Amino acid sequence: MLMMQSRRQFLTTLSLAGAAMALPFRRAAAIEPPPETTSVRLAKIPVICFAPQYVCEALLRAEGFTDISYVDTTPLGLFKELAPGKFDFASNLSLDFITAIDGGVPITILTGVHAGCYELFAQSDIRGVADLKGKSVGMLGTTSLVATLAAYVGLNPTKDLTMVNDPAAKPFEQFVEGKLDAYLVFPPAPQELHARNVGHVILRTAVDRPWSQYFCCTLAGNREFIARYPVATKRVIRALLKAADLCASAPEQAARLIVDGGFTENYDYALQTLNENPYGSWRDYDAEDSVRFYALRLHELGMIKRDPKRILAEGTDFRFFDELKRELKA
Repeated sequence: MLMMQSRRQFLTTLSLAGAAMALPFRRAAAIEPPPETTSVRLAKIPVICFAPQYVCEALLRAEGFTDISYVDTTPLGLFKELAPGKFDFASNLSLDFITAIDGGVPITILTGVHAGCYELFAQSDIRGVADLKGKSVGMLGTTSLVATLAAYVGLNPTKDLTMVNDPAAKPFEQFVEGKLDAYLVFPPAPQELHARNVGHVILRTAVDRPWSQYFCCTLAGNREFIARYPVATKRVIRALLKAADLCASAPEQAARLIVDGGFTENYDYALQTLNENPYGSWRDYDAEDSVRFYALRLHELGMIKRDPKRILAEGTDFRFFDELKRELKA
């Protein structure tokens, strides 16, 4: 069985690599100096929407990397491990990166990954976010996105919501059992709730404005790695953006690679995620504007102390992303 999976993973990787070479990208990488290091480590979290990070191995090899590894981590442990260099790059929710930067964590946001991926489920009597006043809302990870969604429609997240994000409280199970009024989820949890016919969706960040107009998730790097290896950093970003296009143009192969690579278990859920989220639209989004938008929301809520200008100045570097937008223009 293991041999069959290894062979299938190899063939899928080969197929994606071929598809990448067929895309109408300019071959600027050939005239750049080689990467200062041939080793790169990426975070591994069982979150399907980070798909470009998980299907870019062949593209990283084409960029000159020979030692590519994925390091297991958790959403809560990511910042503690990215900053000291346990791995070099990680995708995550933009809001969480901004909060970490505000707290002095030495990481740098480099590029957007995709817009959308979160779905807000609610019990049958709730029709919109404004109806959550006085209700309980569950989530995994930080409360930043729920707070931002609530504040945008005039609610006071602290006073008007009871937020449950302690994993020990099992908020997913509580929502399924009807003990929570709403639940904010990212893949594969939305697919699980849909399959079990639990609740209904009152907001999808992939399609509902203004959230659909900004990068939901971004890629950040270890600040020391970026400073020490700028050419390698640009090549990593280029591989990731090409991988995002592949997630949009070859979702079946990408989904198979994600499953065979051990990043998630359910192929159908992975394929649904790739088909429903706008991976191929990264050229249309402004990464700096996305960080500014979310930083402003957090600053207004008092969840960060630094204003958006400081967050952008101290915690972002979009030079490579802007260059690659021009270079990879189809």
